[in-house]
Amino acid sequence: VQLQASGGGLVQAGGSLKLACEASGRTDNSYNMGWFRQAPGKEREFVAMIRRSMGRTYYADSVKGRFTASRDNAKNTVTLQMNSLKPEDTAVYYCVARLIWNTQYYNPAQYEYWGQGTLVTVSS
Repeated sequence: VQLQASGGGLVQAGGSLKLACEASGRTDNSYNMGWFRQAPGKEREFVAMIRRSMGRTYYADSVKGRFTASRDNAKNTVTLQMNSLKPEDTAVYYCVARLIWNTQYYNPAQYEYWGQGTLVTVSS
């Protein structure tokens, strides 16, 4: 499975961006998909996850109420709507996918597939 992320860019604090991730290749199965991010000098951290069945979502505390993940199974696409962006949201955002659900969804080591990353920069 290949993951292609898009939608990053430069935005002022308080603004919005929408990231998209499209899965291609072996997509006969639906995947649990989500997002991680990595800021300069920091470890990779969990952002959001949306399950393949029922579409249940999970968010990091730092983005709850501001970010919304959604998916279109027919298009093998997930999106991340990011509102009220803050300078501390600046990072490279990575799309991830995993076939089998795991309760450790916040652990980057649990994911089989990673996209190439898209840079989000929030200016103050």
